[in-house]
Amino acid sequence: MKSPPLVPAEPAAAGDGTPYSALYDDVYHTAHGGLAQARHVFLAGNDLPSRWLGGERFTILESGFGLGLNFLATWQAWRESQARGRLHFISVEKHPFRRDDLAVLLAAYPDLAELSASMLEQWPPLSPDFHRLHFDGGRVTLTLLLGDASSLLRQLVAQADAVFLDGFAPAKNPEMWSPALLAIITRLCRPGATLATWSVAGDLRHALENLGWTLERRPGFATKREMLCATLANAVSPAPTFQAMPEDVSRRAIVIGAGLAGTAVSERLAARGWRVELFERHSRPAQEASGNPSGILLPHLAKDDALAARLSRACFLYALRRLRDLPGVRWSPCGVLQVARDSAHEILQRATIEQLMPPADFAAFLEREAAARLIGHAVVHGGWWFPGGGWVSPGSVCEALLAAGGERVHARFDTEVASLRQTDHGWQAFAADGQLLAAAPHVILANAHAANRLLSSTLPLTPIRGQVSYLPVDAHERLSFLHHVVCRGGYLTPPDAGTVCFGASFDSGDDDLAIRVADHAGNLQRLDELLPGIADGLDAAQLAGRVGLRSAAPDRLPLVGQLPDTDAAATSAATLENLPRRAGLHALLGLSARGMVWAPLAAELLASQLDGEPLPVERDLVHAVDPARFHLRALRRGTHGL
Repeated sequence: MKSPPLVPAEPAAAGDGTPYSALYDDVYHTAHGGLAQARHVFLAGNDLPSRWLGGERFTILESGFGLGLNFLATWQAWRESQARGRLHFISVEKHPFRRDDLAVLLAAYPDLAELSASMLEQWPPLSPDFHRLHFDGGRVTLTLLLGDASSLLRQLVAQADAVFLDGFAPAKNPEMWSPALLAIITRLCRPGATLATWSVAGDLRHALENLGWTLERRPGFATKREMLCATLANAVSPAPTFQAMPEDVSRRAIVIGAGLAGTAVSERLAARGWRVELFERHSRPAQEASGNPSGILLPHLAKDDALAARLSRACFLYALRRLRDLPGVRWSPCGVLQVARDSAHEILQRATIEQLMPPADFAAFLEREAAARLIGHAVVHGGWWFPGGGWVSPGSVCEALLAAGGERVHARFDTEVASLRQTDHGWQAFAADGQLLAAAPHVILANAHAANRLLSSTLPLTPIRGQVSYLPVDAHERLSFLHHVVCRGGYLTPPDAGTVCFGASFDSGDDDLAIRVADHAGNLQRLDELLPGIADGLDAAQLAGRVGLRSAAPDRLPLVGQLPDTDAAATSAATLENLPRRAGLHALLGLSARGMVWAPLAAELLASQLDGEPLPVERDLVHAVDPARFHLRALRRGTHGL
């Protein structure tokens, strides 16, 4: 599902000053006040806040984000009601405002200033698809679906408690009120869900009644005599991808591995009230693949915007938001220049930007001369420029995640889990001497290729040896001009990162941890190809460095989710939704060389699945990283004799 470039909304006003859309020839809200309308129509119309008091979570689905007044009014009411659970607000918008334009529009609402500022601080570059934003320590989550409502809502995995049916007037924007879209929205609702809208159009009432909604007319806002409210008695069963967490289930998990994957999912579960036993065989976190002094943050682009590129974009933008929110992380969004490998790749890079038309604050193509001016050194070709990318210390991220998890995460270092046993009550973890280490309903494998030592049926994970080299301190001055990360076949971090890293080797199937002079020589060659002349006079035999083993699946995508039950009966007709699974056994594996980009959103996805919350990415991306995908492919190959 390739997403077309977004067309941002342009700020304009009607004659009375009400925000106005030239695209739809309609105002964003009544002239009598958008905030008052939000409170009367959407909050009161759904009997809020009384309905969310006392619950674990409450999910609202909105059609038409606009200025965000409905969200901000809801967030404000959530705070004032002192709700104890978690609020999920999901909203779709085809033509979002740019951050600066939205800031000007929201300045008209000073009583929302604090909330508006928090939202604007996290406002994403206007790239399509899903964007998840967290507020109030994670108690309030906004999931923005930017693009076509019908396409994106079909990809949403959620169950809504309330619907804010908003948008431009049916006569101006009939697609947002069509029976087909209303059917999609209805399928995303749980039994007992409510709906409110300012419209009482006859076609709308007829469509909702046909979908099973019981309608009620209530007094409208300002000059509108009536508004429409509705209740859904019998919801359509949700797609099997969504599994609500029973209220009485103990939220406890064992996590194995304290690198980026393990600490990230531990923190995400802790934020939801889970208790986590985190096991790490080393004496501190981030000692294996996550242990390099610095890694780089940049997304993967593809001209066809295929699954891997879409997932990478979502993960990259989410990672940036999480890093800004985590105190104590050593990192810098200094920007990343990805120089083209050769002339053909330069042509492809240029064409990719022309095809995708990304916002300039996300990605751009720089011709060779512009790229050289940016970094202060000659380059052989132009390249992609990612102004929000940069470098990060993975170890500091792991430490910050453990600190954020607080007392809910019990980290047990110098403790290796040697075996797992499934019981009627969940899982038990044992040491090599048979000592019971922990028991919990759920186990999450986050220990890279070592996970296969704990499984009876192995996953297709390959160790990939990567050796990074460190620039000698007395040579840092030759990079005094460099303030950005530069990459090509290899990468180079700027002196501001502390230890200047360059490399790295990429040897699939190699698990040797010894430093090799030949690999240092290879890294020097990559450095010279990246910035000609910088490697002059450096001796490979005198370099220090580090070896890490990454773990990768055959398709180079992560493994995130519940593991398949490979012993259960299944046929080639099975799907990911109905394939038998190992109860309580989950994976966050295969992060390869992109752990810092993949891990934060992968952890949010897995934690959302475990807690029965709306998922943060599209359904086809959930399927793309499902660890059962390989078992399903094997079943189909076997049936067809391949």
